Amino acid sequence: MNAARLVAVVGPTAAGKSALAVDLARCCDGEVVNTDAMQLYRGMDIGTAKVGAAERAVVRHHLLDVLEVTEPATVAEFQGWARAAVREVQGRGRLPILVGGSGLYVQAVVDDLVFPGTDPALRARLESDLAAEGPSALHARLAAVDPAAAAAILPTNGRRIVRALEVVQLTGRPFAARLPEPRFWEPATLLLGLEVDRAELDARIERRVQRMWEAGLVDEVRRLQAAGLREGRTASRALGYRQVLAALAGECSLADAQAATVAATRRFARRQESWFRRDPRVRWVRQDDPDALRTARALVHDLPSAP
Repeated sequence: MNAARLVAVVGPTAAGKSALAVDLARCCDGEVVNTDAMQLYRGMDIGTAKVGAAERAVVRHHLLDVLEVTEPATVAEFQGWARAAVREVQGRGRLPILVGGSGLYVQAVVDDLVFPGTDPALRARLESDLAAEGPSALHARLAAVDPAAAAAILPTNGRRIVRALEVVQLTGRPFAARLPEPRFWEPATLLLGLEVDRAELDARIERRVQRMWEAGLVDEVRRLQAAGLREGRTASRALGYRQVLAALAGECSLADAQAATVAATRRFARRQESWFRRDPRVRWVRQDDPDALRTARALVHDLPSAP
């Protein structure tokens, strides 16, 4: 029985997580639950490397194409959606397999985390301050009240800075204190990490971005721009989409946008690796190991059965 078991395939972007998750689902009677924040959005297909119809016909996927690009997404909302999907899959005696590179989104599902609420009026004031003063000024404000959070958040990441300040003001506690020591929500959980050598990963990212451009990413962004992508608070920040939007606005050339996407994706991959490497519970397999699927299947088999 797969009930009460949970697997999460994690690791850097372009490592091959989606392919491994599909293969694992096929051999372990599983279904895939998306944990990529940007694959939640309808129409954001090429730039997110979303699995196609062929893979979805073989293995059922959950939490793909559930939002319009104008709708914001929060990790707290996602936690509820994903856990409902996990329970639904488990309720049919199948194995839920989370896959995606959004570290906090994965952790929100697998760990026993409670996220503070939000205050729309406070959030609006902070976002107004962000627009007027810029992220650096708000980052300095955050450093004054929560140095640990400021050290963990890039000074350019206005959205996360605003959220950290909001949590501090709502709770009276440091933002970092909201992420306790990890403890599995579902005890029978496997964190399966897919690792790739740095040089190979960089090359894979460059090839992936090139394929996205060849597959029509620019036209995809044009279509989504007409549907409100530029105004979407979450979707407009997606890698590739943000860079193409800048090119379409005349801020850079399309060639520059492509190069910027490669560079930004490599930086993102480094952050993903750091996020997952710091978790000692992750069991790592190498992407270039011909026995990777066999190893992963054995680790799933070793998960304790439901009581």
